[in-house]
Amino acid sequence: MPLLLLIRHGENDYTKTHKLAGRLPKVHLNEHGQKQAQALADALAKVPIKGIYSSPLERAMETAKPIAKSLGLKIQPEKGLLETDVGDWQGKSLKRLYLLKHWKVVQRAPSRAQFPNGETFYECQNRIVGAIDTILSKHKEKDIVACVFHADPIKLAVAHYLGLPLDQFQRLGCDTGSVSVLAIGTMGASLMKLNQRPPFDFLSKGKKK
Repeated sequence: MPLLLLIRHGENDYTKTHKLAGRLPKVHLNEHGQKQAQALADALAKVPIKGIYSSPLERAMETAKPIAKSLGLKIQPEKGLLETDVGDWQGKSLKRLYLLKHWKVVQRAPSRAQFPNGETFYECQNRIVGAIDTILSKHKEKDIVACVFHADPIKLAVAHYLGLPLDQFQRLGCDTGSVSVLAIGTMGASLMKLNQRPPFDFLSKGKKK
């Protein structure tokens, strides 16, 4: 089974100040986010990762950069790993969004939710899974592959491969600078780790060659 590392980007001022960045450009890692990215790079430096793919958004690419550098790999931008299209909610304060009736739908019944002028969670999940399946098709059975992207898309991917109903995906955790690990094969998938932060000794043991 290929081992898939789902890496959430580091902290930025939108996540720190509780705003919904969506796909806004020029959302960069803050100082803590840069430290998170370097901690990921240090922890993964000896893991035999064969490919690193990233959402094209700056905060993901900036997280992937030190990881790729430590591994001697080139980052491969992947549009299919983009953040959820939150439409008109992009850039808005979460405190204000919490007051909207539709916010409760997003959190409690996401299968029925669509962001105003944006995606449904079904559309986002299908896009993310399609991108990941395409990425995995480029690699061998025992390869370790890293994808750097965003919280909800990561949780949607985990839910899909584990067969969880979409309405349960919000129960999963995905902090900034975290890694979730899936072993994916033709007969199914196993969740090895969820929402883990460095160090990752469980990844390197027995895999150094």
